[in-house]
Amino acid sequence: MKKIPYGRQYISDEDIEAVVRVLKSDYLTQGPNVQEFEEAFATYIGCKYAIAVSNGTAALHLCTLALGVKEGDKIITTPITFVASANCVRYAGGTVVFADIDPETYLLDIDKVRELLISAPQGTFKGIIPVDFAGRPVNLEQFRQLANEFNLWIIEDACHAPGGYFIDSKGTKQNCGNGNFADLAIFSFHPVKHIAAGEGGMITTNDEKLYHKLRNLRTHGIQQRPELRQFNHGLWYYEMQELGYNYRLTDFQAALGKSQLQRADAGLERRKGIAATYEKVFDGKPYIIRQTGIIEGHSYHLYVVEFHDRTRLYEYLRENNIFAQVHYIPIHLMPYYRQFGWNEGDLPKSINYYTHCLSLPIYPTLTKEEQAFVINTIDMFYE
Repeated sequence: MKKIPYGRQYISDEDIEAVVRVLKSDYLTQGPNVQEFEEAFATYIGCKYAIAVSNGTAALHLCTLALGVKEGDKIITTPITFVASANCVRYAGGTVVFADIDPETYLLDIDKVRELLISAPQGTFKGIIPVDFAGRPVNLEQFRQLANEFNLWIIEDACHAPGGYFIDSKGTKQNCGNGNFADLAIFSFHPVKHIAAGEGGMITTNDEKLYHKLRNLRTHGIQQRPELRQFNHGLWYYEMQELGYNYRLTDFQAALGKSQLQRADAGLERRKGIAATYEKVFDGKPYIIRQTGIIEGHSYHLYVVEFHDRTRLYEYLRENNIFAQVHYIPIHLMPYYRQFGWNEGDLPKSINYYTHCLSLPIYPTLTKEEQAFVINTIDMFYE
């Protein structure tokens, strides 16, 4: 049996042709495909503006800069996510405060967030970064109400959730990243994500002011709107007005992302089918502590199960060429964050989750035979 990873990209002939066309064109970077990808992605998500950047981490960093995070600002996020969701705050000099997860959803627990806000003097916290972990959408309507109460901004980390959505209190479908509740949202185009561009990221928003600021920060702080420049020496002139970064996406990456976007819905449906098979087969198994569940609006970037004896199962699967993964090591246990006073006794629900969680293979090209092999191998381990 060949190796079965927890996730992998699918590159079609159409994807290859799209990239080759760019390689044969006049532009390798800052070409027309970037803007076309941005416009297509904004339409797909249902937001006003999209800004393509070099990766999801860059997207998070630019968001904190655009929102004015500075030294001393406290930002709340979840420990069960990739480290970038927290590191972006540190890049800007802010302080990360972790709140525990809801053990039923694995998402940032809004009640724990409220407890933090109530216990601190007004103005202590500046923002919240909820994460659509594994593809399960956060109810951002509820978080928006909380944020408004305490005058906070929201960055939605939707890296796992393009195509995901939740139903709001009025019965309206709210796409992840559509900007109706979060000030900014970010996505990743890493190879294991729904839309693969090698690397790459996207920021989405409905705020025109933030949109223009992000475009400047993406390109060295150079003012992108000629009418707002202080001087004009001629057609060659460019003007750096603030300290920015080179966080641009290349044109051939944008072409790949744009091509992948065209079949994003088909990939999402396949992921849902794989998840449904896991749910059916594992239902009632004594070795299962908790399954992800079939949730409306879940985009199933990951299929997470809590197992008894997770560590030995993980090793057994690897021995059989099944490369399941643990998502994630709680960020507050990383040596870097321990220096700020975090330790194993904090956030017990996140620690308990980490002790048992395992992400099983789920990606559009996973065959029925491969999934059956994964399931049978797990059964064999517990026999």
